[in-house]
Amino acid sequence: MLGNQMKQLFLQTIFIYTLTMTLAFGQTVIIEGRTRVIDGDTIKIEKSRIRLHGIDAPENKQLCKDKKLSYWLCGQAATKALRKKINNRVVECFSDKKDRYKRHIAICSVNGVNLNRWLVINGWAVAYRKYSKDYIEAETAAKSIEKGIWTGEFILPWEWRRGKRLKQ
Repeated sequence: MLGNQMKQLFLQTIFIYTLTMTLAFGQTVIIEGRTRVIDGDTIKIEKSRIRLHGIDAPENKQLCKDKKLSYWLCGQAATKALRKKINNRVVECFSDKKDRYKRHIAICSVNGVNLNRWLVINGWAVAYRKYSKDYIEAETAAKSIEKGIWTGEFILPWEWRRGKRLKQ
């Protein structure tokens, strides 16, 4: 009798553990197709909105300064760079979770090139350390060779969204 109760308890524990792990981590979803670029870190494939994992690009209305201290629309430049990189080709995304806006959080690629990493290493986005450490090395490389937003001054995108602006 005690053996059956132990076996039952063991099976219940395994079931609860498996259920918890499935709910916590979910299953990886593959989203693939032609893409509409929303901004430098958000795309849409059919009805799925996708936020690129571990990166943060300047917002579309965000201004940066170049080396000559001239303002430029760095957010629009990041969006344009992503659009050009995708070039109407099929994008493949792997997502295992959604954010509070119900966007898939994903790592996406086009022709085998990781778009998340490509944006950071080319200076169109920064590593979003709050959520991931995956792209810190790519950011360091872009910063060291002054690519994209690293050519001058900018406000980190999450600070810009909270109202911080470049000094006039």
